[in-house]
Amino acid sequence: MSFAFVFPGQGSQSVGMLASLSGLDPVVRATFDEASAALGYDLWQLVQEGPAERLNTTECTQPAMLAAGIATARLWARRGGGEPAVVAGHSLGEFSALVCAGALEFSDAVSLVKFRGRVMQEAVPEGTGAMAAVLGLDDAAVEEACREAAQGSVVEPVNFNAPGQVVIAGEAAAVRRAIDAAKARGAKRAVPLAVSVPSHSTLMSSAAERFASRLAETVVRPPRIRYISAVDATAYSDPEQIRALLGRQLARPVRWRDTVQAIAATGVSQVIECGPGKVLLGLNKRIEVSGLTFAALEDPTSFDAALTATKG
Repeated sequence: MSFAFVFPGQGSQSVGMLASLSGLDPVVRATFDEASAALGYDLWQLVQEGPAERLNTTECTQPAMLAAGIATARLWARRGGGEPAVVAGHSLGEFSALVCAGALEFSDAVSLVKFRGRVMQEAVPEGTGAMAAVLGLDDAAVEEACREAAQGSVVEPVNFNAPGQVVIAGEAAAVRRAIDAAKARGAKRAVPLAVSVPSHSTLMSSAAERFASRLAETVVRPPRIRYISAVDATAYSDPEQIRALLGRQLARPVRWRDTVQAIAATGVSQVIECGPGKVLLGLNKRIEVSGLTFAALEDPTSFDAALTATKG
């Protein structure tokens, strides 16, 4: 059975993640040790013991989620899993996808995403940016609510995740106004997210420029696995195009619904979330595609079930 790996981004991290999978094979801990060497601190200890406040800082979350995704992919291979036909990632997960596909070296990617997290944190002062999830409105109504709420400030849709689920981001006061405007249009829920960095909004433009300079120094190879970007739901194989894409990705929306539909169009039978939690699994099940099954590798039981399914 052909399958795709999709890698989650920020928001899927938690203290204790991958603890149950780490008991299956030393490769999980070894992957985190490799990341720790690049970072200069014990990433596994942080992930297992916290504190959550530090793990949840953008600068620490990004290497942690990258390491978690790659550790899970390596564990899959060690347990006899085949290679995915397609890879994609949500936001930060694009970097995990590119490492999995051989386009980026893991150690290079660890340093890269640490820097990415830092420039994101520095682009918008703490407390001045915000994000919120809007549930139960179509994309056009969310865009309209943001336009009404902007009033000269920045607030815009940044994650088109699934039908009826759009994340908005921008300046904190404008995001609060957009929450009210969305509710007035009939949103089932519109709730602030526990982040202060307005990811993928135009407020990240300065961070994107700094990150592009760092990317220019990074080796990017042609991916050996088909890689579909969530920036525009398009497959990329040229290293220079991938480098440019990652540079602008920071200040562009995540088009996850379109990406899952593009994955479905490749003819794979299953989409497997490769990393901690099952955030993408929940989104994927809400996206209108036929002929696809979905799974997540969140614990030994689900891991073994997905392995069995792909060998069937």
